[in-house]
Amino acid sequence: MKEHQVDFKALKAKVGIDDIAYSLGYQIDRKAGLGRYIEFVLPDTAGGRRDTIIVSHINDKAQQTFFRRNGQRGDVISLIQENMHSFGISGRNHWDIISKVMAKFANQPIEEKAQRTYAQIGSANKPFDPKLYQTEPILQNIDAAQYIFRQRNIKRETIEAFAPWIQRVKDTRFNSDYFNVGFPYVQPGSDKVEGYEIRGYGSFKRKATGTNSTTAAWIVDFSKAHNPQDIKNVYFAESAYDIMAFYQANKARLQADLDKSVFVSIGGTFSNQQVAGIMSYYANARAVDCFDNDVPGRIYGMRMVSVVEKVPLNIVQTDDAIRVGYQDQEHLLDPQKATLNNLRSFIHFKREYGVEKAPSAFKDWNDVVMNKPSTVILTKSKYEREDNLREKRLGGLKM
Repeated sequence: MKEHQVDFKALKAKVGIDDIAYSLGYQIDRKAGLGRYIEFVLPDTAGGRRDTIIVSHINDKAQQTFFRRNGQRGDVISLIQENMHSFGISGRNHWDIISKVMAKFANQPIEEKAQRTYAQIGSANKPFDPKLYQTEPILQNIDAAQYIFRQRNIKRETIEAFAPWIQRVKDTRFNSDYFNVGFPYVQPGSDKVEGYEIRGYGSFKRKATGTNSTTAAWIVDFSKAHNPQDIKNVYFAESAYDIMAFYQANKARLQADLDKSVFVSIGGTFSNQQVAGIMSYYANARAVDCFDNDVPGRIYGMRMVSVVEKVPLNIVQTDDAIRVGYQDQEHLLDPQKATLNNLRSFIHFKREYGVEKAPSAFKDWNDVVMNKPSTVILTKSKYEREDNLREKRLGGLKM
């Protein structure tokens, strides 16, 4: 541990039990109440519970602890240790793995000097080589793939709807039988795969080596004739999980125009050429902003308008505003509320646009289907009464 000089106390202030629990597929049980203790449930395939943990100090990550009704207690390190093999991370020993998991969730990755890492092998400077990846249709082993999706609460029927555009992917450079889920990147109107957005167990995610994220994306075209002129809506999100979750959460109302709809993941990095190429191909469609419900996601929606309308905008995020420069004038927008619709007050839109942000309590659509609000609102009505009853049942346990 001295080699990495890991400060676990500092990391625990940034990484909570709730962060790890969500990544493992746990969900908040709202029926148990949202008071001093929050109950997280890990569902099983039959609709029951594989595990339940009760977390204290939900709004203070450094103080968070958990307990089970059998008397077992722990902290964030304990929970990681229990699920050591669920994060797609290897190490010299269990403490090395724990430190890497903590650092990754804190967005402070530990530099590896002793060995060549996956990230180094996957250098973006190399062109995409499909021969490096063994692939198979996801429906060939949907049960294995479903386990990966289940941790993000993506349902089987959603997976089946998107299945023609999903592969199981194995990197042949590693001596392993393990398959991840791959979302193939193509350019609009092409079937040529130019990379993959890859997801696996736990928080494992990355792009395949050399993936073209500049002009290609994960493009799911539900139209029957695949005539781009027939498309009415192109829904954009930041990840494949997010756009699948948007579909899942809104399936009933999307059905009417589903055969005239396209769903796109830009893979977390906004490229002007990527968005411009897609909307040029689907020339009659409206672009719909399903990007994240945070400030960067709001800016992505505005950049989308700028690209499609071919209107130069200078968009800058500051502490108190989103500052949009247009034709020598600066417009200050509320960073917590502004969307692309705010641009209508000073830009004439030639095309139609839509805004489909997640509800205000959630960062993105995947958080919606996971029932993972950005902040847990402590209620003082019936939930407080239920919490008091829970404490009595637990013998007045204090944490």
